Amino acid sequence: MLHTRLTLALRDGAMSLPQDGRLLVIGPGAQHDLSALPKDRVTVYSHFFPDHAHWTSRGFDTVSLMPNHGFAAALVCAPRSKPQAQAWIAAASKATGDGLVLLDGQKTDGMDSLLKAIRKKANLLGTLSKAHGKLVWFDAADVTDWTAADTRLEGGFITRPGVFSADGIDKGSAALAEAMPETISGRVADLGAGWGYLSRHILQRSGVTSLDLIEADLVALDCARLNLDDARANFVWGDATQFQPPQPYDVVISNPPFHTGRAGDPNLGRAFIRSAATMLTPSGRFVMVANRHLPYEDTLAEQFNTVEDLGGTPGFKLLSGVKPRRTRR
Repeated sequence: MLHTRLTLALRDGAMSLPQDGRLLVIGPGAQHDLSALPKDRVTVYSHFFPDHAHWTSRGFDTVSLMPNHGFAAALVCAPRSKPQAQAWIAAASKATGDGLVLLDGQKTDGMDSLLKAIRKKANLLGTLSKAHGKLVWFDAADVTDWTAADTRLEGGFITRPGVFSADGIDKGSAALAEAMPETISGRVADLGAGWGYLSRHILQRSGVTSLDLIEADLVALDCARLNLDDARANFVWGDATQFQPPQPYDVVISNPPFHTGRAGDPNLGRAFIRSAATMLTPSGRFVMVANRHLPYEDTLAEQFNTVEDLGGTPGFKLLSGVKPRRTRR
């Protein structure tokens, strides 16, 4: 983990940070330990709402837009997506004026591949391997060609590196869009809206009076702003498992995530179901798609008076809950 490698490198003198100037930390998760860094000099960049809230609550200067100048050094916490990791390295190099950049990550997140690429692009100053991962540091990186670029998908949808389903339309979302009930109307929410694929289909229903896109990934939400041109759409950066609307919804639609990092975590989908139930009117309806192997029916039955199987595909099931049992939070 980050705290092991970074702390060891600094403690043992393998590397040192500049004595003055701001330090940029890009993309740390809540599990990271930044205690080896001087908090009063650190700016944390996080576009993921729960992590952003975590670092803010711990007193760090936390921003949601990537800084582009003014830093003496930068630490990049490698994400799973290689294009996103490369884009973050490019951003770190720009923010430091081609100065000191550290990259930390697990081998399962592609650190060996990134290190191989960095050797060709930068002045490699050192590496430290521990706990199935690596910390590498370098400067003078020529990585402008790694700068994040938009991808345009079928239907004109725009995505960016690191967002869910950046390279193509998710099969589960496509299945839900195909079978989405025509009767959807009133105030609607797309819970975990991503870059707006399902939302565009929801807005094709003339009875929809407003649609809140609730999404934790600000980069994905910014893509959704580009992908939707409809006055009924409202863009909400927030944690779908905690968000509460000012007024309850008539319908909530969702393709909930089921991974925490690389590990499958059905509890995340269950949290979406429970949260959706608290957002709805007493007669409200929740419609979701899920991989067939995920055990969500029991949670739906706990939260709703009526549970319906809407069919689906060999790989995905479409489920609906009507009339939530629980009162709003």
